[in-house]
Amino acid sequence: MSSIRDGDTVRPRRQLTVAVKEGLRDLNIQLALLNRRFGGRIELKEVDWTCLDLIARYGPLTPSALARRAGLHPATLTGILDRLQRGGWIVRERDPDSTDRRAVTLRTVRERNAELYRTFAGMNNRMDEICAGYSATELEVIADFLRKTCAAGQASAEELAR
Repeated sequence: MSSIRDGDTVRPRRQLTVAVKEGLRDLNIQLALLNRRFGGRIELKEVDWTCLDLIARYGPLTPSALARRAGLHPATLTGILDRLQRGGWIVRERDPDSTDRRAVTLRTVRERNAELYRTFAGMNNRMDEICAGYSATELEVIADFLRKTCAAGQASAEELAR
């Protein structure tokens, strides 16, 4: 069993693995709290903010593609999209590539981004400070770990959805 020196003690790999998992649980809680407060500041429900972030990150998206990414039933998504559109966060546009005239794509309203950036500025600045303390090689390892953790979470969510 491999081990890593931690101060004056040697911690077995299993203990370190448990510490990583506990750290991810703590991170999940803190990010949930941050997202809840962020949503409250910009007057969006958590699920609305999640959908807005997915559209901003992967859009333009069809409502069906967004429902799949968000793990939501399409009927649930309709109310969310109505709220986001009423709030001026997204627009629904006819899909020019579709033969179905009812088909739409969703995109964010770019003019609202400044408001989001201002609200998240504190967290973004803190993340920049944290990242500045790591070498490029260490950041590559961290980014790889986060990508793999995200993929594991996605696979687990899909498994639970079956």
